Amino acid sequence: MRTTPLAYIAAILALAACSKASGTTVQDTTPTAPSASKANQQGITWGPAPAFLPPGAQIAVLEGDPTAAGTFTIRLKLPNGYKIPPHTHPTVENVTVLSGTFRAGMGTTFDDSKLTDLGRDGFVSVPAEHAHYAMARGETVVQVHGLSPFVLTYVNPAAAAR
Repeated sequence: MRTTPLAYIAAILALAACSKASGTTVQDTTPTAPSASKANQQGITWGPAPAFLPPGAQIAVLEGDPTAAGTFTIRLKLPNGYKIPPHTHPTVENVTVLSGTFRAGMGTTFDDSKLTDLGRDGFVSVPAEHAHYAMARGETVVQVHGLSPFVLTYVNPAAAAR
């Protein structure tokens, strides 16, 4: 059986009349949600890390704008032996290890003996203004998320000069 456009129009008019007669209004209650960010490993675009990081790292921004107020999710690809000198952030930094070994230490002086090795699926959450440092063993990929802007302040600015 084929329904004609006239039948559709009649049905819509009948529903509207019933709604109006009952004193109720039909509203679209579909919640408006922010757009979702999705990425597969193959769809990630890597580029050189910003100048505030030592040379050699690569970055991919997955969500948000790390330089503007809001939230962000980035990935960092670190070569073997890559070191990030002691530094702080004004907000909490959350790091998840996706591959390789991320070696994290707490304090204002880089001390190899105090590094904790975090392998795949390892996680560290560093409180705001808490000095910490890191190193990669093997090529290492980490995902960092938190509140932006993402700001990094070195304990000794000369140690991070490019």
